[in-house]
Amino acid sequence: MRWPKDITVPSSGPGCNCRGSCFDSKTCSCARLNGSDFPYVSIDGGRLIEPKAVVFECGPNCGCGPKCINRTSQTGLRFRLEVFRTPNKGWGVRSWDYIPSGAPICEYIGRLMKTDQVDPKTDTSYVFDIDCLQTMKGLDGRERRLREVTLPDHVESDSEKASAPEFCIDGFSCGNVSRFINHSCQPNLFVQCVLSNHHDIKLARVVLVAADNIPPLQELSYDYGYELNSVTDADGEIKRLDCYCGAAECRKRLY
Repeated sequence: MRWPKDITVPSSGPGCNCRGSCFDSKTCSCARLNGSDFPYVSIDGGRLIEPKAVVFECGPNCGCGPKCINRTSQTGLRFRLEVFRTPNKGWGVRSWDYIPSGAPICEYIGRLMKTDQVDPKTDTSYVFDIDCLQTMKGLDGRERRLREVTLPDHVESDSEKASAPEFCIDGFSCGNVSRFINHSCQPNLFVQCVLSNHHDIKLARVVLVAADNIPPLQELSYDYGYELNSVTDADGEIKRLDCYCGAAECRKRLY
């Protein structure tokens, strides 16, 4: 992630006192933040049990090592991903490997920005608002995949004060393979907010996770979450973009 000088890096919070790998949810302080249980199981290199409002992973001040199950999304790419040309959607991403449900695929990274600094006259196609509450509430297709979720009290009370996301990630000038993953109204990935280096939900990491068991060479996709008629140009005129995801329940428009 490219972190600009005008955005203060949050300080790291206190970590757990576990050694080696966290395994006792009753004594691990990070597990308590996740509802007194670990969010991952160790099957297939680590799989998220279910979508959560926020996943609290172990961080730099924790006593456990890099192979701890509660650091699953921090291990980098685990699957061989390929950027390929789709028939009608530009570039897309698929995996050469089978991906099990719950496996983290990649993190959406780019240039961190304040949302009020985004110029609507520029290409905003790769701008991802860091809005964990809206992400987990789900929009249309995502509502069918995500359970009702709640945030820990200290996070939820702080987040409700904000009417709009304060920060975003712009993947246009720099980023990784995640910028090429297309939208679908019936996606096979979902967005999971993760806190590891700090506990500031406004600056959570954005991780894409498999919602289904995904066979090799199936295109990867997630729901971009636009509401219809929510995108405007510099003059305030509503912008419209047709959707070509091809899903049986396609909404026909991206926004």
